[in-house]
Amino acid sequence: MATLFSFRRCPYAIRARLALAASGAEMELVEVSLKAKPERMLELSPKGTVPVVELDDGTVLEESLDIMLWTLRNKDPHQWLGSNETTLQEMLSVIETNDGDFKHHLDRTKYAVRYEGADPEKHRSEANQFLSELADRLSVNAYLIGPKPVLLDWALLPFIRQFANIDRVRFDATTEPVLQHWLDQGLNSELFQAVMKKGSKWAGR
Repeated sequence: MATLFSFRRCPYAIRARLALAASGAEMELVEVSLKAKPERMLELSPKGTVPVVELDDGTVLEESLDIMLWTLRNKDPHQWLGSNETTLQEMLSVIETNDGDFKHHLDRTKYAVRYEGADPEKHRSEANQFLSELADRLSVNAYLIGPKPVLLDWALLPFIRQFANIDRVRFDATTEPVLQHWLDQGLNSELFQAVMKKGSKWAGR
């Protein structure tokens, strides 16, 4: 059986688990202690970050988006990848912004003391610009790119959750209700609740 090295609260690991669960993949789950990372994981991926997937043929996937795309291209029962290449490329473009600029500002809002000269208020303001763009999408559709949650929604959800949890009262006061509703729908979904449970094995759904 393939193995997934994961850390329960890491947004990158959460997004990978969401896609693996949605596709029905079955894996052994190894919950990683960030203070004592498994030797096997470090052998497979010396950079030492989660998630890491070791397939039964020896293939190693060490980027969360690669894991999502791999498992969904094998089986995509809920059509997370969309109906055409144009839609997929649009989703990947927004995900790139999330993983780049938004994550940059998120980290410097949440962990400002780790970054010399970081102004958390300035970075919060920059992050909110991206959130406003997401809210604009949600003013048109129930989800970020249409009437149902797809790759884009699930890939971004763990990061928006992380940002909101810095100060949920302030998040609710400074973001559009449609974004708050989208976030809460995702967090309360059966899928999200399932992948956040603690356990030694991962069973695809």
